[in-house]
Amino acid sequence: MGEGRVRADQSVKANPLREQLLFLRGLIANPTGVGAIAPSSPALARAVAAQVDPAREGAVLELGPGTGSMTRELIARGISPDRMVAIEWDANFAKAIAAEFAGINVIRGDAFDLDSTLPKRGPQQFAAIVSGIPLLNHSPDRRRALVDAAFRRLAPGAPLIQFSYGLRSPVKPPPDITVRLAAFVWKNLPPATVWVYRRRA
Repeated sequence: MGEGRVRADQSVKANPLREQLLFLRGLIANPTGVGAIAPSSPALARAVAAQVDPAREGAVLELGPGTGSMTRELIARGISPDRMVAIEWDANFAKAIAAEFAGINVIRGDAFDLDSTLPKRGPQQFAAIVSGIPLLNHSPDRRRALVDAAFRRLAPGAPLIQFSYGLRSPVKPPPDITVRLAAFVWKNLPPATVWVYRRRA
C-alpha cells in the first residue's frame, strides 16, 4: 500500500456502533496490525490522553489512531485538531479518522518508518507522541526501533505514551530513557496498561 495524505472535514461526535464495525473490518483484514479484540474503551483513551500536557507548545503525533478513541480524548483534553498529526497504515481507518476529525493532518503511512512517512516540512519535534501500535505483536528489535525513532522526533522532556496489554513495559528502554506505569485500566477489553517513556534530564 502506498502513503498519502487524507483530508479531514467532519465532526468529533462518538459513534460506538460505527467504531465497532470499523474495528471488526480492520481486525478481519489485518489481525496483527489491529492487535486487540475490541476497540479501545473511553476509560483507556482518557488514561492515555491524561499523560499529554495541553499547555505544552507544539504538535502531538498519534501513531495508529485506529477507530479514533484516543484522538477524541486528546481533543477533549485540550489538544486542538490543528496541532495533531496522525499516522495510520490501514486505509479504512485513515479515511474514517479524516472524515470524523476536522483539522487533523492524517497521513496514511508506516509508523515504523517516520523518516519516510512524515513530511519534511512538517513538525520536526513533537510535544508528545501517543502510540496505539500493538507493539507486543512485533519483535523486540522492531519495538525498540520504533521507540528510538520516536525519540528522534520528540522535543526535550516530551513523552512517548504507549498502551499495551502486558504487565511489563512493551519496550525495555535504553539507559538514557525512563519508563513508568502511568495507569492500569480495568475498564477495557482486555484490561490495559499505559506506559510513559521520557528521556532522562
